[in-house]
Amino acid sequence: MMKSFKARIWGLVRWASLVFLVLFIFRFIYGYVAPDGRQSGDYSNDFFESISNLRKNYASEKVQFKSQGIQHQPDMAVSPSQKYEKTASVKTKSSHFEQDSRQIAAQTEAFKAIVQYEQALGLKGSRELHLMIGVNPEAFDSFYLAVQKIGVIRATQITKVDKTNEYRQLNAQKASLLKTLESLNELKSKPGPITDLVALHDKILETEGKLQDLGVELGNFDTENEFCTVKLSLYEGATEKKISLIHRVRVALEWTIHYFTYLVFAALGVLCGAFVLLVIIDRLKVISKIAKKLEE
Repeated sequence: MMKSFKARIWGLVRWASLVFLVLFIFRFIYGYVAPDGRQSGDYSNDFFESISNLRKNYASEKVQFKSQGIQHQPDMAVSPSQKYEKTASVKTKSSHFEQDSRQIAAQTEAFKAIVQYEQALGLKGSRELHLMIGVNPEAFDSFYLAVQKIGVIRATQITKVDKTNEYRQLNAQKASLLKTLESLNELKSKPGPITDLVALHDKILETEGKLQDLGVELGNFDTENEFCTVKLSLYEGATEKKISLIHRVRVALEWTIHYFTYLVFAALGVLCGAFVLLVIIDRLKVISKIAKKLEE
């Protein structure tokens, strides 16, 4: 009898230990797999997408290729100019916001770049600094690598878009408008009703306005204004610390003890409820038997 009782107790202890171990392993693995909500942040949104009328920066480079000539003649190297827009996006998090802000300004000055847009917002502890910086094409890669050493990088992206066709279309529009303006000016010397002269004057002013707007767009392509763009967003916040193995074990153990205790009490509650239910059923059987005897 004593051996049977001890065996039952030992079996119960083994099952309880197995459940405890399973809960501990589950929580320990979960600590590695699951992301820490306190350290997570949404860096997918681009701050500059909501800003309109930002300056467009363009640059140019020579494209080398071979053109086939007439037979018995060597191929001629052609170097047309390619216009392109190159933009880098850098999002970084900093626990030393003011220091890193000054470092960005120092790097901008060192690379002779230009801050073309700047916005600072937020209160201390959750501040943000958004900069659009125009960088000389030759220094673009070096500057891009330099700013990535500031803070903790959260997201980076580089986009290069060919703008050669757009540049040619703008020049074609300009040539067409110049011809139209020349023709309109020639009509001014011809006699006609005053209403026609007024309409002609308005048309000339409209064409000149279009030429001015077109000149502004073409000015962005001017070699003197050649820049590549770096969009830099600096977010203030504590950077993540590496979690040690001892800390993970302690957290997993605390969690396991906590929920294992709940599980034990839940199991005891179920057993007590089942015991009470069996007692009630047994008493009901006894009452039923007594009632039958009384009926006889």
